[in-house]
Amino acid sequence: MNRGDVILVRFPHPSGLRGKKRPAVVVQSDDYLDCLNTVVVAQVTKNLTMTDDPGCLFIDVSSPEGKATGLIRDSVVSCLLLATVDIHNVAQVLGTLSAGMKKELDECLRTSLGIRQPME
Repeated sequence: MNRGDVILVRFPHPSGLRGKKRPAVVVQSDDYLDCLNTVVVAQVTKNLTMTDDPGCLFIDVSSPEGKATGLIRDSVVSCLLLATVDIHNVAQVLGTLSAGMKKELDECLRTSLGIRQPME
């Protein structure tokens, strides 16, 4: 598993109740994936009403980049819904985000977490 991988995992419900198995994107740094038994992920949803939200990344599965994610329908990666999950609960890796999509994801994370763009 690597940062940017699209995985299938039981995503916890915000209320604390058992969530449902759904796709998610690994947002945690690769540097920590080997030393922790948990991984930070962003929820993937088929609810396309958030496509214009700057904290969300739209994935068009008809594009070559979208196909590489392993998702079967157009989806949104919501950086507003992050969770830490046990790596043993990851059912499988479905695909991965392209380098360009990872850069877009970084922008979504900066927006949703209120992190300023580094000065160049």
